Amino acid sequence: MPLELIKEVNGVLEVNPLNKLQKVHFTSLHAGCDYSQKYIQGILANISSLTYDGNRTASLEVGLQEQENSDSESNTINISIFGKLAKDCAKVFYKGVPKSRYAYTPLNELKAGMVVNVYGVVKFFKPPYLSKGTDYCSVVTIVDPTNAQLTCLLFSGNYDAHPMIYKNGDIVRFHRLKIQIYKNETQGINSSGFACLTFEGTVRTPVTPRTSSRCFNLTAEDCRTVERLRVWASTNIEPSATAVKLCDVQPVQYFDLTCQLLGKAEVDGASFLLKVWDGTRTRFPSWRVLIQNLVFHGELSEIERLQNLTVDILVYDNHVQLAKSLKVGSFLRIYSLHCKFQPVENQVTSLVLEFHLHGGTSYGRGIRVLPEDNSDVDQLKKNLESASLPAIHCSDTTYVSDYEDSFPPSPESVSLYEVERCQQLSATILTDHQYLENSQIGTILKQKAPQQYRIRAKLRSYEPRRLFQSVKLHCPKCHSLQEVPHEGDLEIILQKGEAKTPDTKLQNTLLYDSKLWTTKYQGGRKVAIHFVKNDGVLPPSNDCLILIEGGTLSEIQKLANNFHSVIPVKSGHEDLEVLDLSAPFLIQGKTHHYGCKQCSSLKPIQNLNSVVDKTSWIPSSVAEALGIVLLRHVFLMTFTFDDGTGVMEAYLMDSGKFFHIPASEILTSDDLQQSLDTIMDMFCPQGVKIDAYPWLECFIKSYNVTNGTEQQICYQIFDTTVADDLN
Repeated sequence: MPLELIKEVNGVLEVNPLNKLQKVHFTSLHAGCDYSQKYIQGILANISSLTYDGNRTASLEVGLQEQENSDSESNTINISIFGKLAKDCAKVFYKGVPKSRYAYTPLNELKAGMVVNVYGVVKFFKPPYLSKGTDYCSVVTIVDPTNAQLTCLLFSGNYDAHPMIYKNGDIVRFHRLKIQIYKNETQGINSSGFACLTFEGTVRTPVTPRTSSRCFNLTAEDCRTVERLRVWASTNIEPSATAVKLCDVQPVQYFDLTCQLLGKAEVDGASFLLKVWDGTRTRFPSWRVLIQNLVFHGELSEIERLQNLTVDILVYDNHVQLAKSLKVGSFLRIYSLHCKFQPVENQVTSLVLEFHLHGGTSYGRGIRVLPEDNSDVDQLKKNLESASLPAIHCSDTTYVSDYEDSFPPSPESVSLYEVERCQQLSATILTDHQYLENSQIGTILKQKAPQQYRIRAKLRSYEPRRLFQSVKLHCPKCHSLQEVPHEGDLEIILQKGEAKTPDTKLQNTLLYDSKLWTTKYQGGRKVAIHFVKNDGVLPPSNDCLILIEGGTLSEIQKLANNFHSVIPVKSGHEDLEVLDLSAPFLIQGKTHHYGCKQCSSLKPIQNLNSVVDKTSWIPSSVAEALGIVLLRHVFLMTFTFDDGTGVMEAYLMDSGKFFHIPASEILTSDDLQQSLDTIMDMFCPQGVKIDAYPWLECFIKSYNVTNGTEQQICYQIFDTTVADDLN
């Protein structure tokens, strides 16, 4: 078959033989060279749909695969065709493209420079978000049976052109993905003609592709590939532990919520309200946004009918624009939603749940609209249809909590006979209020609040089950609670300090001596260490406080193991300053001390001169000198008590008195974690009936929480500790 050169000249096609032109291989192509007297040859591997720009100029993207160098990393190129030639080529190419021409590369065979087609199982993803430019960006990490993984960074001006991923475990197919090396890691980016399909990862669900494109190939072999990946993922990829129903939400938790949107309103320029439900009810009362003065979209009568089955979510910053576009009634998945306790104004012990979708994209934070045919939406619809609407018991216009109805009688309840003879020793002891007599839970649940009680009951269950997740940071001033930052978060915060060069004018003062280092790699990063003196003399390392600028987390941790204390700092205008209260302001060995960003008023590092004892470096003294309100580590847990007359949920917030274990040390001590596991296994043993559980004596206080016109009663453990012989 003779080869011909087709040209478009003034809108007219010219066809000439190629016998006078020289053939070149794909590997010989270089930008900026003249190829007017040369040609390339290959197999048509893929083709895009015909598109038009604002001037109605047609364009077509095709992929050409070279047969001679099939093992080369550059055996495929993408070609853009425009104008009438694009239209004519489309007519011919659409007829001639083989249906099963695509070859897929395993993830462990990827090399820089390749443009490949791949299949993979989603291990992590960030929903599309607006980048600093005009495009949307999404991030997805995929794995395959070779146990290799690939992180892909995808850009497109069209939000719907991004992979329609709804959860980890989904299957993706990427065509024309370009492979590059970034920071010594293999990375995928979209190249010209990039196309994607997404499939649900659940075994035995229909193999239905998600895509905004109307032109794509899906063969029987593609379906078999998806099914094989589903089966492999079901035993090799852990299901997401972050998907949680509202009834299972714990205070100070980040989770993914599948829900239906009932209403929305703009609160202010930086925040937006979403009213949602999932057919279940939170265990604690939740905060309500006052909507009287807001332009509200949604059926208020329906929301009023559902009452406390709905929750209010405040959406911030980069998520607001998407939230505004959501349609009332749509089904949503909200990723990395933050649930936290918030004290009720003028009531220190009264707490309600708040739900926030913070700005940024960390941990995949974002919102996705789920399609009607999604299997999770099918399950959600069933939950909504079977939801039991809360009953309102009115007496003097007060809402009476119906939490006692949440636990129907079961054969596993504590027997009343056991209650009558409960002379066994308690696994807990009371530290005060010995005058209080025991009260039955069934009676307590019918009483008004606030009151104090003494109970004798068994621990039916507790949350969180993964006990290390119970450790939070609590501010004694504003009573806020927050998560203990993960190492990955600390790395990011400290990187900001690395980027700033230490100011030599702030080195070697009366307070400290300074040393400056330049790292051999990492672009010659500058690191300054300031050794704080005691009465003008440098103390030995085990008594010495050091200040570090530009250090990484691993460097700071090594220094903390060799010096008494470490404070990460940065150069200010006139003095060194604490780096960032999102990170620990003081590190002593493995213990990290944090400050409240809201309540602290930072002072310059020179204020450390006011610390009297410059050898012990007591955290509270250092915090006071630097204007920091010290956060304390606390255990935050929910206990479900059963005494045979009723079931009650009470929360425990304790820094170490209850368990005799310091909350500030447990995250870095395997022995302390083992001790806590042992205590909870003794309280709530597995594999035995509840009659065999030990008795616990506890002081409980009740308090009211008001949401609009509704009032609910909550319970908290106080002045109780684990018996000494259990530690």
